[in-house]
Amino acid sequence: MSSGQIQNDSEIKFIADTMLGRLAKWLRILGYDTLYPGQESDQRLARIAAEEGRILLTRDTELASRKGFRKLLVDSDRLAEQLSQVIEAFHLKTNDRILSLCLLCNCPLREIQKDSVRDKVPPYVFQTQSRFFQCPECDKIFWPGTHLDHIRTELERLGFVL
Repeated sequence: MSSGQIQNDSEIKFIADTMLGRLAKWLRILGYDTLYPGQESDQRLARIAAEEGRILLTRDTELASRKGFRKLLVDSDRLAEQLSQVIEAFHLKTNDRILSLCLLCNCPLREIQKDSVRDKVPPYVFQTQSRFFQCPECDKIFWPGTHLDHIRTELERLGFVL
C-alpha cells in the first residue's frame, strides 16, 4: 500500500480495475464508495485515483508500481481472499453501512415510503418487508431481505465478526 494515511474509514473511496469487478460489488455491499469503470486504460485509472483521492485496487503489478496516488496490489484472484485483504489493509467496518449504496451505480440509497413501491416490487416482498430504499440515479429499489442474511453469513464465514 502506498503512503497517505486515512483518518477513518468514512473517508475511504476506492476505484477497482477491470480484474476486480466482484470485489468492487462487495465493497459497495459493505457501503464503501467504489468506482468500477470497467475497461479503462491504466493511465485513466491512475488519473481518477489521484484526482478523486481514491485508492486504486489492482491485480496489475505494473499499474501498482506507478506513483502519485494511493493503491493496493491485491494478491489473490479469489474473492474471499481479496475482500479479506482489503478489509484488513484499511481496517474497514463490515456492518455499519451494509446496503447503503446502489450495487449498480455506487450512489447512496435513500429510504422511501413503503406505499410508493407497491406496484414496483413483487407482492410477497411488499407484504413481508417494511423498509425500502431507492437509488436516485437508476431508480432501482432495494430492501433488506434474505440476501442481507446471506451477506452477513458470508462475512462471518470469512472471519469478520458482525
